Amino acid sequence: DEVVRSTVEETLNALLDAEADRLCGAQRYERNEARQDTRAGSYQRQLQTKAGEVSLKVPKLRSLPFETAIIERYKRRESSVEEALVEMYLAGVSVRRVEDITEALWGTRVSPSTVSELNQKIYAQIEEWRQRRIEKRFVYVYLDGVWLKRSWGGEVRNVSVLVAIGVDEEGFRHVLGVSEGTKEDGASWTAFLRELKQRGLEGVQLFVSDKCLGLIENLAEFYPEARWQRCVVHFYRNVWTKVPSGKVKEVAAMLKAIHAQEDRDAAREKARLVIEKLRAMKLRDAAELIEAGVEETLSYYAFPSEHWRSLRTNNPLERLNREIRRRTRVVGAFPDGRSALMLVAARLRYVAASRWGTRRYLNMQRLAQAAVARTSGMPGDLVQQWHMQTSLTTGSDYLRRLYSEAGSCTQNFPPLISMVVPVM
Repeated sequence: DEVVRSTVEETLNALLDAEADRLCGAQRYERNEARQDTRAGSYQRQLQTKAGEVSLKVPKLRSLPFETAIIERYKRRESSVEEALVEMYLAGVSVRRVEDITEALWGTRVSPSTVSELNQKIYAQIEEWRQRRIEKRFVYVYLDGVWLKRSWGGEVRNVSVLVAIGVDEEGFRHVLGVSEGTKEDGASWTAFLRELKQRGLEGVQLFVSDKCLGLIENLAEFYPEARWQRCVVHFYRNVWTKVPSGKVKEVAAMLKAIHAQEDRDAAREKARLVIEKLRAMKLRDAAELIEAGVEETLSYYAFPSEHWRSLRTNNPLERLNREIRRRTRVVGAFPDGRSALMLVAARLRYVAASRWGTRRYLNMQRLAQAAVARTSGMPGDLVQQWHMQTSLTTGSDYLRRLYSEAGSCTQNFPPLISMVVPVM
């Protein structure tokens, strides 16, 4: 442990010296015309890190202020240490227990007032992040809820946290919203969708979710122009409840064949054959369930085939939900709904800032290309030119160039412009 602590201390001090050299424009004792300032000694600071307490020698300059980007001014603890303190408190650990844990981990007791201040600080930051304005347009939006335990009047009850993530016009994923719901019912979804609408969510072409109670009706109310895709995995599971365990594997293969077709018409025909076969197998309930709901699982066929795998299920959000459950499983029952919401939101904010949110998830040029191809009258050479130009960043950029080069042709495609290129 001492080796790790001393290495961290040495590395941080080296980084501080390097930053001071950069501000001065020259290394210590170096004489050159580019020098802008000189050293004026240093002062000691203690910093709590996961490796233990380290002693920092913060350089001082004669004229320029030394504003280091490595350690915030007046900061006495590494960010990960503060996050650990907040997470312990949100998980229901008592303040006294937090003091004991910090002393065992880092050799320093954290006072109750410090925990309270950190708690209020992170609450404000998370709330600001939850209520931020949604500036971009999001083509695809995934909706789901996570069930957690909370204490209520001496009893442990369920509480749902509703989550929405979206894929923007450039193909990047974002966490759009997280909110507490008493349960996944119509009233909770109404409040959640109204909040997203008021914060600026627009441009949605497809919602992907399970068939939650009250959700579908609310989608039609708030986003009447958007399509809805029922998660095929949840649909399969609903069908399997009507099938004997010995035939689940066979029925699963039949269901997957429906969604492996090359287009919507072929999928409908395959579904008809599957329904007939299930009735011949005396599985009438399963056949009726497929007949009533299979059309809800075929909406993704209206979008580029390169996107189908990501659109026909709610898996992109389910993976986040598994991470949430992993982080909250050790808590058991939260002391209140707000603690549950804050911990979930804090985790989602962390994930959104990681590679999950900075890596392009889908190639949205395919969506714009499909929209152009579906629009009759667009000159074929322009569509081909759009397809070959791969240097632009988004499908929107391609279409803007196409329309500017097409001149008066843009007047013939108002539905396409409004659907894919919101700002011309």
